[in-house]
Amino acid sequence: MRLATHAKFESFVHDAGLEFYPIGGDPEDLMSYMVKNPGLIPSMESLRAGDISRKRVMIMEMLEGCWSSCITPDPLTGDPFIADAIIANPPSFAHVHCAEALGIPLHLMFTMPWSPTTAFPHPLANISNGMKDPKLANYLSYMLVEIMTWQGLGDVINKWRRRIGLEPVPNTEGPTLASTLSIPFTYCWSPALIPKPQDWPAHIDVSGFFFRGTPQYSPPRDLQAFLQDGPPPVYIGFGSIVLDNAAEMSALILEAVSACGLRAIISRGWSRLDGPERPDIFWLEDCPHEWLFQHVSAVVHHGGAGTTACGLLNARPTAIVPFFGDQPFWGDMVAVAGAGPKPIPHKLLNANNLAEALRFCHEESAQAAAIEIASQMKAEDGVQAAVMSFLNHLPTDDMQCDFLPDEAAAWQLKINKKVRKISRLAAEVLMRDEGLDPRNLKL
Repeated sequence: MRLATHAKFESFVHDAGLEFYPIGGDPEDLMSYMVKNPGLIPSMESLRAGDISRKRVMIMEMLEGCWSSCITPDPLTGDPFIADAIIANPPSFAHVHCAEALGIPLHLMFTMPWSPTTAFPHPLANISNGMKDPKLANYLSYMLVEIMTWQGLGDVINKWRRRIGLEPVPNTEGPTLASTLSIPFTYCWSPALIPKPQDWPAHIDVSGFFFRGTPQYSPPRDLQAFLQDGPPPVYIGFGSIVLDNAAEMSALILEAVSACGLRAIISRGWSRLDGPERPDIFWLEDCPHEWLFQHVSAVVHHGGAGTTACGLLNARPTAIVPFFGDQPFWGDMVAVAGAGPKPIPHKLLNANNLAEALRFCHEESAQAAAIEIASQMKAEDGVQAAVMSFLNHLPTDDMQCDFLPDEAAAWQLKINKKVRKISRLAAEVLMRDEGLDPRNLKL
């Protein structure tokens, strides 16, 4: 199994015992762009700065990287590798095209809704609540996002498709290609928080959140001492969000915490939040949330799916300050469930509304809602459910080798007027022992 992503995560992947392949792209640059442009339409500032052309170049680099990750030997060992199946998220863009070029199954998995439904709008679409038919608006929002995305990147994708031997996708088909082909989809969130919409078809599953095993972690002495020196603190952090005004955000957080009379652990994150040393504040460098969230009273963060899930699993009321993408969606879902206040968009955040959010998280109703959600989530196994979803949707009859049934077929071979499906291993044996002409093989 190979995990292909940005080079920044190489050690993380290798430490998990998986093969790694770098696809290019700079996640910090992408994060900075998304903070500046949270919606579908880029700002004038980004247009003037040339951000759009740089992003298109980066997307082309990542498309090439995704294709290479499917067919290139391991960069460390040189062991050969060709993908038998692909699991990807929708914004990786290369997925369906790589699968087409290799003739292999594709399964999409993601932490935010990407399939049309009347239940809620696409998280990237700005849908007004005042529309006459909100259900129709919700459904059409998914088409809107796909069309606008294809308008911005369709030419880049088609240029790359030619490089890997595929014909261009017509503009009428490009935006809805995955939906039209009924590509299997698994959403990795808890049905206790968001049940599967009734209008999603059978090839779409909701598995539950993905959690890794609790990591072995021994806190540094100063963190352990802080936790033991008073009541449980709140956690405040924005993880990989890259802020232009880190000093202003730090001061705002300190003011809100003081107004509530709370203790706080503030994660420095990629923005390097910082401030004066105070007995009621601990400035955190790095710490696994799985361990830390067991020791806090509430969590405040940007609303990433993983951080949201970890807070709720530990029955911690959650206040979300969204910046872009699916973060407002998760803020809304937590608020609807009663486990936190309404999300506060980061541009509207101030010391007063942050203090109000912190107070809400310490109300009995929020704590009770968080406990109820946690009890249901602990009965789920999102990883196992997603694995079964992937296996159940595999077209095994079409991909099984006719000679070695436990191998995935990669080629077609015509024998006595009958077309047989054969794996790479079977083809190798037939070429070596039976003199099979490789020119008779078709992908």
